[in-house]
Amino acid sequence: MSKIQTLPSLRPPARLRLPGAALDRALPWLLPIGLFLLWWLAAERNWMSEQILPSPALVWQSAAEFGSGELWAHLWISLQRLGTGLLAGVAGGALLGAWLGLSRRAEALVYPSFVALAQIPTLAWIPLFMLFFGIGETLKLVVLVKAVVVPVTLHTLVGVRDAQPRLREAAAVLRLPPHLLAWRLVLPAALPAFMAGLRLALATGWTSLLAVELLASSEGIGYLMVWGRQLFMLDLVFVCILVIGLVGALMDRGINLLDARLLFWPHPATAERPRGPRLHGWQRLQAALLPLALLALWQASSALGWVDANILASPLDVLRALHQGLLDGSLPTAMGASLERTVAGLALGGGTGLALGLLLGLSNRAERIAGPSLSALRQVAIFAWVPLLTAWFGLGEAAKLAFVSLAAFFPLFIATQRGVAGLSPQLGEAARVMRLGLGKRLRLLVLPGAAPAIFAGLRLALIYAWLGTIGAEYFMPSDGGIASYMLGAQQLFRMDQVMAAMVLVGLVGALLGNLGQRIEARATRWRTA
Repeated sequence: MSKIQTLPSLRPPARLRLPGAALDRALPWLLPIGLFLLWWLAAERNWMSEQILPSPALVWQSAAEFGSGELWAHLWISLQRLGTGLLAGVAGGALLGAWLGLSRRAEALVYPSFVALAQIPTLAWIPLFMLFFGIGETLKLVVLVKAVVVPVTLHTLVGVRDAQPRLREAAAVLRLPPHLLAWRLVLPAALPAFMAGLRLALATGWTSLLAVELLASSEGIGYLMVWGRQLFMLDLVFVCILVIGLVGALMDRGINLLDARLLFWPHPATAERPRGPRLHGWQRLQAALLPLALLALWQASSALGWVDANILASPLDVLRALHQGLLDGSLPTAMGASLERTVAGLALGGGTGLALGLLLGLSNRAERIAGPSLSALRQVAIFAWVPLLTAWFGLGEAAKLAFVSLAAFFPLFIATQRGVAGLSPQLGEAARVMRLGLGKRLRLLVLPGAAPAIFAGLRLALIYAWLGTIGAEYFMPSDGGIASYMLGAQQLFRMDQVMAAMVLVGLVGALLGNLGQRIEARATRWRTA
């Protein structure tokens, strides 16, 4: 009997697959390592002054020096402020949202006024808050509460109001007592929306705190950045930016863990913007009762001398200032300058975000290389870049354009990337079968499929570009712009002009939001055809 020879195994050795796996793990590090080497080379060759671009060694030295105590002391002060503001804002927003969601009459009466006030950005309230509360701790707390209470209220309202009707009917049939109704029905139904609002409140609260610390503070991480910028210690500014990014990443990780722990049952997405009730006839008149009553009380308080006119101008004075500003052209000129910056920043930042989103969505390798680095940069609050941008670009239009572009970049980039990456794999197979080139693939398959996500991101980018414009004009003073107009009026104690500009800012913000929604609905109307 002949011996049976054993054939060698055709399976390749395991070690032959290791280089590919190692390369895949190394891809996310290529971009940060490359940027670090470029930074080190620029500092080593003195391509830029050390006051403009400090060397990595100097940044590390400053981190070791200030990290021994002073940095953490300022950070602890900021985190204490954030915790206090979150506690007050979340509690107030949850109670207000639950009340409006449970009571149709309360929603009809209060919701329109609340939304109208929410249209005015938090930054636009700061000049008025400064005169009311000074520049102490009360100012920081009020700004934080205002930034936090709006998203928590709106999302809690939707969660409570839109609880499943069948469960409500079952609760009515079972005659559940109020405490069981709240514990077994309202709380679980509202929790997903509340968590979405809490996530948004955490981000807006942290950003608003940094903004007010940059403007008016003598301690805190924002103040430390301003102090370093004034002394041209950009190494300290770099350290603060890294710490702010780390805090943002930890907060994002924490809210993700909390969300996963609390929401362990299937629930619908809660990303859609909350919408108010549809009002008809007498209900529309009811919605006007609260603002009319508040205006009457405000006017009476001013006429009777209960409030100082230098602190709180009467409604009639505000109306006269608005009318005069429109007649003499000061308000339209200032608003036109701001809108030009908004459009330019949206075009530059949004266009870059759209292009990068398409690239990373279509290419897995590009996403592996650049995605983690961009995600890390996104954790840095937008106002943390102000000291660095002013040091690099000055206080002129270039710095403002860079800031507004940065504000508009991430919403459109994230939406585009997720929209393209979420397309059905069958579209790629169809493109290969039809032998479509890249241009036709984009025009016929990718862009139409990702259009809902892209236009949702465009709507957000438009809003963020407008908010970024207000912030840029606050932190980089110039001769034109609506925020510069407000700062000038505040210095002259012309509160009627400040409040007239606030009204105009709120109206423009509402119009831009509505314009974004209409563009999104019109561009994606085929979804409901």
